[in-house]
Amino acid sequence: MRTAFDALGGWAARSRLQAGGGGSLPIDVDHDDGDNAPDGPERARYRAVFISDLHLGTAGCKARPLLEFLKQHPSETLYLVGDIIDGWQLRRKWFWPQSHNDVVQKLLRRARKGCRVVFVPGNHDEFARQFDGNQFGGIEVHNEAEHVTADGRRLWVVHGDHFDGVIQCAKWLAYLGDNAYELLLRLNNHLNSLRARMGLPYWSLSQYLKHKVKKALNYVMDFERAVAAEARSRGYHGVVCGHIHRPEMRHIDGTLYCNDGDWVESLSALVEHLDGRLELVHWAPGALPEGIAQGEKARGQTIIGA
Repeated sequence: MRTAFDALGGWAARSRLQAGGGGSLPIDVDHDDGDNAPDGPERARYRAVFISDLHLGTAGCKARPLLEFLKQHPSETLYLVGDIIDGWQLRRKWFWPQSHNDVVQKLLRRARKGCRVVFVPGNHDEFARQFDGNQFGGIEVHNEAEHVTADGRRLWVVHGDHFDGVIQCAKWLAYLGDNAYELLLRLNNHLNSLRARMGLPYWSLSQYLKHKVKKALNYVMDFERAVAAEARSRGYHGVVCGHIHRPEMRHIDGTLYCNDGDWVESLSALVEHLDGRLELVHWAPGALPEGIAQGEKARGQTIIGA
């Protein structure tokens, strides 16, 4: 029987041909991603890890830091909260370096080692939504999911694009905005190359605009309130989403709103500790989580029993 995994490979092949690229997506070929441990149960340090907006297939994806993060954060459950593969950009231009293939292999290996991996598709990988309830390579596909924390809180897990008026009412405008964002990221790379030569730290132009432009702030606030309100109406204690690339964890009218950010600029994730504590982690390349080594570690914002 044809699985969603087979369909993903077929979709990738069609996208490559449409883009006229000579590359391929060898998702069935293993590669050394730095994790040479044999397949088998992996000791979980966390009950759950939530990541989204990897945008594999684009130059903006920070695949290497993501691999470091995944290696240091084994969990009982791993939620992939949408926009894992960027189908929009791959249709325009084929881009699939080995590091992106390593991420796919890491996710498959995580499932083989006994971690429950749940893929909740987003708008950029909406081709997978037709496989709701199926599995590929041990990875479950669900258009939305429910996660219950160790202390009994029910969290609704959804990408969040359905609460984006631009996506729902004017998809052509969303495509235009996506291309503009890619251009902004390329300009940002040039800017930060210059800053690095001057000895200055990384600075994100797009994040600056998101936080300073009034319309962008209003859009973010409207999105957050809409997602939290829907979770509350469904009887959930909180919601975990992605989509807007803005990591955040706070209560909105009594409902816990968690956005796990992205792996293009924020390099962030939401984790649940074994005791049910939720923490928003901002990953720094080369960092180690608390309890593994002295020195650098991931920075986090924790809500205890929220």
